[in-house]
Amino acid sequence: MGEIIGVGCTHWPILTSPDDKLSGTFKLTLRAPNCPDHYKDRKNWPAGLKEELGDDDGLSSAHAYSAHLADKFREVRRVLDDFKPDLVVIWGDDQYENFKEDIVPPFCVLGYDDQILKPWNGASGPTVNRWNEPADFGFAFRGQREAAKYLTRGLIARGVDMAYAYRPLHQEGLSHAFLKTLLYLDWDRKGFPYPVIPFAVNCYGSHLFEAEGGLAALFAKPRADDVLPDPPGPSPWRCMEVGAAVADVFAESPWRVALIASASWSHAFLSPTNGYLWADMDADRELFEAMKRGDYSVWRNRTIEQIEHAGQHEMLNWMILIGAMERLGRRPVVHDYNETYLFSSEKVFVSFPPAGGNGSAAMRR
Repeated sequence: MGEIIGVGCTHWPILTSPDDKLSGTFKLTLRAPNCPDHYKDRKNWPAGLKEELGDDDGLSSAHAYSAHLADKFREVRRVLDDFKPDLVVIWGDDQYENFKEDIVPPFCVLGYDDQILKPWNGASGPTVNRWNEPADFGFAFRGQREAAKYLTRGLIARGVDMAYAYRPLHQEGLSHAFLKTLLYLDWDRKGFPYPVIPFAVNCYGSHLFEAEGGLAALFAKPRADDVLPDPPGPSPWRCMEVGAAVADVFAESPWRVALIASASWSHAFLSPTNGYLWADMDADRELFEAMKRGDYSVWRNRTIEQIEHAGQHEMLNWMILIGAMERLGRRPVVHDYNETYLFSSEKVFVSFPPAGGNGSAAMRR
């Protein structure tokens, strides 16, 4: 019988940049025509935001923030290394990268082959990064097609009509949700030896095309009232059902499997709650407290409308993880719950160790 561990982390893309760029999303949103003027006015900003900006435009906060996140990635990496998985499944969203107008599956198992990823070799030239790695830097990705087949067959047998793919559609390599997760989990570049199954989720749903995976909607002409929105992503309850089925499949497998949900929580630029400038902390706290006490029904009862209003689109990745952990009867070890006004979104790090495990050095809170 298989053994399973769960992990939750973030793939916050701007974290690959030097610290002076970390507040870039907030500053770009201030220039967006669809950001309400009320929220652009500094006198209406909360004290926490002003404190993070300080007297150096947020640079000191950025230094502390990136160092803190680096430590948390090292912490959950230790959890993985202690567990020694045979394979890793990462739930991540595709933000108008691999899936575009020709097809947008709600879920897709990616049974990719081994490859060398070139994260800094951009189409417009080398990408500056916090590790100062050159454009020809190669990150070794190990795929696991046979396990991807096993998972897909098992899900179909359990009533989940799962899409799958063996090669990318509109891009080389991996969508950033998967690539950044791997880069961060290998923060100190000691290598990531575990085979990986990327598991794509249509988190952006009705906002996928208008947002194009970012802030595009804040700069675009608003959609006319008589134009039907694009279809939403899968509902939270369905994501949790899929997660439960994944747990069942791997519980019957011969492997030690790490299930990773990678996403920040509410994204400021997707939520009107605070004028698109800072996250919906109340919505995040509600889900966090429910997760801590193991009340997963709160997650299941979240509607897709509530998810989208709070900018919690990418938390559908976490919904799948929570469904799997509920099936296994697991409670989380909390490594970090970090609220921020300046840096786009809440970042949460948790692990769900097997029975008798302790989540490495983390303390249950």
